[in-house]
Amino acid sequence: MRVVAVRGTVSGMPDAIFANPLLAAVYDAFDEGRQDLDAYLRIADEIGARRVLDVGCGTGTFAVLLAATGRDVTGVDPAGASLDLARAKSSTVTWGMSIPPGGQFDLATMTGNVAQVFLTDDEWTGVLTNIHAALTGNGSLVFESRRPSARAWEQWAVDTGPVIREVPGIGVVERRRVVTEVALPLVSFRYTFLIDGQVLHSDSTLRFRDRDELETSLTANGFTTTAVREAPDRPTQEFVFQTQKSTP
Repeated sequence: MRVVAVRGTVSGMPDAIFANPLLAAVYDAFDEGRQDLDAYLRIADEIGARRVLDVGCGTGTFAVLLAATGRDVTGVDPAGASLDLARAKSSTVTWGMSIPPGGQFDLATMTGNVAQVFLTDDEWTGVLTNIHAALTGNGSLVFESRRPSARAWEQWAVDTGPVIREVPGIGVVERRRVVTEVALPLVSFRYTFLIDGQVLHSDSTLRFRDRDELETSLTANGFTTTAVREAPDRPTQEFVFQTQKSTP
């Protein structure tokens, strides 16, 4: 997902996999088994978060899980097609494309690859600034980012598929992935889908930041890192940053 955070919005040109209605409709079938989300729920419990902002919520999987625990949840994403699917899952969650200002959230989250879609320093600073403004005085930000040292793109280059799923209402869908460019810290890849005779492509780029770079950027943008955890579903492969809004 290619997004830019400016003046409270999460905007830009989302990747086709999130913005194309047909690709958004098959997304969940290929994003199953989200063991990582249980860890985020535990962190929300640990810090007693009652009002949660899910940035880059996509089709709403995590936001809906949060809402099921009785929390007040807002999910934001720039991809209208993904938000349409999210709205169909829950009328309890508040859905939108803008990060609400005003210091109303106890916790903000960026799960999956969301933190890595902000490719430039300005984009990353923009989203951190907007999240900072949305949090309460002692609010927390929790997100994950792949470790550059794990070199995930090397496995992606080998694991080209196909992956085949039966999607209700659509039929059999085939997906393949190829790495198109490695120009560190940026890695680009393409998903190709075969759906009912149609061939559809979605291109993505992620930025791989190391731990020092992430900690420095967080400090510069008003966050204190309170813990850096292992991702339970991909140990040694990712950082899970737990941070708190700094007091002036």
